[in-house]
Amino acid sequence: MGKLIGYARVSTRQQDADRQVHDLRNAGVRRDDLYVDHGVSGGRASRPQFDKAVAALEEGDTLVITTLDRLGRSTQNMLAFAEALRGRGAGLRVLNLGGGDVDTHTPMGSMVFTVMAALAQMELEIKRERITDSVAKRRAAGKDLGGRRQTFTDSQIRNALRLIESGEPVTQVARDLGMSRATFYRRIRELPTALPS
Repeated sequence: MGKLIGYARVSTRQQDADRQVHDLRNAGVRRDDLYVDHGVSGGRASRPQFDKAVAALEEGDTLVITTLDRLGRSTQNMLAFAEALRGRGAGLRVLNLGGGDVDTHTPMGSMVFTVMAALAQMELEIKRERITDSVAKRRAAGKDLGGRRQTFTDSQIRNALRLIESGEPVTQVARDLGMSRATFYRRIRELPTALPS
C-alpha cells in the first residue's frame, strides 16, 4: 500500500491550520508527508505547498485533504485533478465529504466525489448570486457598499485644484476627498484638458 500525503490550506495568514493538521494526522498522515499552505486562496492556480504535495505523490499513494474546498473552487478543476491523479495511479481521499470519508480509489468513492464536487460548485454559485443580489438591493436603496469610493468627476478634481491654488495643502485636500496624494496627482494628470488657471 502507498503513502498518505496530506494537504491543508488556510486562506489568510491570521487563520491557523491546526484543526486540519490534527484531522490529517488522525487519518494516518505522517508529519513528514504533510504540506500546509498559509494565506493562499483556493482560487489560485499555484499553491506552493499543494504543488509540492502533488509532486511527492507516487503510484499507489493517496492525497488526503480534510474538506473538498481545500482542493479548489471549480468543479471542472476538481474533477480534472482527480482524473489526473487516477491517471498517475494515485488516489484522493476527502475526510469530510458528505458526512463521511471518501476515497476515489473505489468506484463508490469516485462517484460520491463527482457528485459532491458538483454540489460544492453549485453552493459557490448560489453564494455569488446572493452577494450580487444583495449588492444590487443596497445600490438601489442608495446605501453604502463599502470598499473603494466612487470615481470622482473631472469637475470635482478641478475644484480640488482650485483649493490648492488658493493655499490649501495638497495632503489635506486629497484626504478630504478620501484618496491618497498619489491618486490625486494621477487624477490631475488624467484630466482631459489643460489645468485651469
